[in-house]
Amino acid sequence: MAKQFETAIRGYIDKMPSLPTSVSKVLEICNNAQTSPADLNRVISVDPVLMGKVMKLINSAYYGLNQEVTSLVRAIIMLGINTVKNLALSTAVMGTIGKNADSKALNMEGFWRHSLCVGVTSKLIGKHRKADKNILEEYFIAGLLHDVGKIPLNNRLPERYVDVLAFSDRDRQSLHRVEKEVLGIDHGEVGLMIAGNWGLSEEIRDAVSYHHRVDQYDGPHADIVYAVALSNQFAAVSEIGFSGNRFPEPTPEAAPDHLGIDLTFLEDEMEDEVNEEIERARVFLRLAG
Repeated sequence: MAKQFETAIRGYIDKMPSLPTSVSKVLEICNNAQTSPADLNRVISVDPVLMGKVMKLINSAYYGLNQEVTSLVRAIIMLGINTVKNLALSTAVMGTIGKNADSKALNMEGFWRHSLCVGVTSKLIGKHRKADKNILEEYFIAGLLHDVGKIPLNNRLPERYVDVLAFSDRDRQSLHRVEKEVLGIDHGEVGLMIAGNWGLSEEIRDAVSYHHRVDQYDGPHADIVYAVALSNQFAAVSEIGFSGNRFPEPTPEAAPDHLGIDLTFLEDEMEDEVNEEIERARVFLRLAG
């Protein structure tokens, strides 16, 4: 039966829409260190929807400018190439899986608030560690998408996923372990399939795949993988949003040891900042959707 569930999920993901051509081109361009705002302008200017999102973002309360920006090139310069890249990616994600998917098993409002919390907390950890500003948005997107694999499980196997959440509660087990036991596949594996199909960066793929098994990670993106894992635990313990997992496992010591930040630090020093950033990021997500 587990093999049947896995096959159903793989078939569902294979039928999911690919990223729009313009978004794929934006991601490709932004992976080039020599990319300029003019390069992005040429791609975005031929996609009215994406262009509208960029202009709405720069003129939104998210940035609180006193004067309206009307030039796309100026908007790209002011936002920064990585912010524009991740707005394009978020727009594509929201357009593909939506913010209001069938919520038979998952409460989608709680799910996205949890995801936002993990995204903004990961980014704040990156800032605290003085990560290169060019990759800070990768922390945010990796955190935002860490649980994306739950969407196909929720949508394709709604009745069975209700059972999975119930078994997780009854047995007081972490959700990903029950997913694996009952369905033969967990949301990290499903998320990796999606990230691979969409051609997302290796950093994002690793965070999506390993956020529940960081003790097995030996790749080159430990900063982001560990930040997402610790942020995921923080969101669960602080009950900011809800992703269906009432019994999260503690993050292995490898993560706080590597980051120099533990759960207590996040709770004592960063919780207010996290909540403030969540409200700002909600504007970003609303514009993307």
